[in-house]
Amino acid sequence: MFFVPLFLNDAIIAAIVIVLVLLVIIAASGVRIVPQAHAYVVQRLGQYYRTWETGFHYLVPFLDKITKKVSLKEQVLDFDPQPVITKDNVTMQIDTVVFFYITDPKAYTYGVDNPLFAIEKLTATTLRNIIGEIDLDETLTSRDLINTKMRDILDEATDPWGIKVNRVELKNILPPKDIRDAMEKQMRAERERREAILKAEGEKSARILQAEGLKESQILEAEGKKQAAILKAQGEAEAILQVQQATAKGLEMLKKAGADKAVLTLKAYEALQAVADGKATKIIIPSEIQGLAGLAASIKEVVKEE
Repeated sequence: MFFVPLFLNDAIIAAIVIVLVLLVIIAASGVRIVPQAHAYVVQRLGQYYRTWETGFHYLVPFLDKITKKVSLKEQVLDFDPQPVITKDNVTMQIDTVVFFYITDPKAYTYGVDNPLFAIEKLTATTLRNIIGEIDLDETLTSRDLINTKMRDILDEATDPWGIKVNRVELKNILPPKDIRDAMEKQMRAERERREAILKAEGEKSARILQAEGLKESQILEAEGKKQAAILKAQGEAEAILQVQQATAKGLEMLKKAGADKAVLTLKAYEALQAVADGKATKIIIPSEIQGLAGLAASIKEVVKEE
């Protein structure tokens, strides 16, 4: 029987423990969690193995390797201004913005080397081709049409790379300085023309409002005079009506009281005196009261003598 020294047993145990700890560390190092809106492209022994989606995954140590971590969110590429020449031989500077997202992480990883650089060069080439087919005026007025054409061309060209181009925007279009100066002068003149039109329209509206106000004022004034005249006429008519009603009522009361002809003749005489007190210069006296008038005068003289 062989006896192993005690210190050798301790060394073996320590080595085993170290190996086990290393194995645990190596095994734990293979744990991977893919976050939301991301994808990992994994190779095994240098060859494409699979694409990891969001969630928990395990990477086999020494065999598997994460080649590329891809973001599936929409991305924006803002390119520097590019010199382009129009159909009528005008050189201008145009900078573009491209909005895209990755649809196939595998194609994006293996389809082209440096996809973002490839998109930039493809955008510049496409822009030159499109602008070269149109003149300056159409370039300045057909921005939406140019955006649509560029999006269609870029989307088709980048599809094998696993890229989907959502839209392309021409951010700035800068013509040569002399053309910009002429455009600014034209815009200034157009702005001044619009200001003059607005001023003239404002003055016209003010005059119309003033005339309408004067018209309304005159209408109201005439309406007031009309109402005053109506009220005055109505008042006079009511006064006459009340006088007539009072006279008729008095006659009716005399009739009910059994007044004889002499009393009625006296009343007629009183009315005659009231008429004579006025400014009339000629009075026609009915024959029925002429005798009564003489009798009244005689009685008056007798009373005076007594």
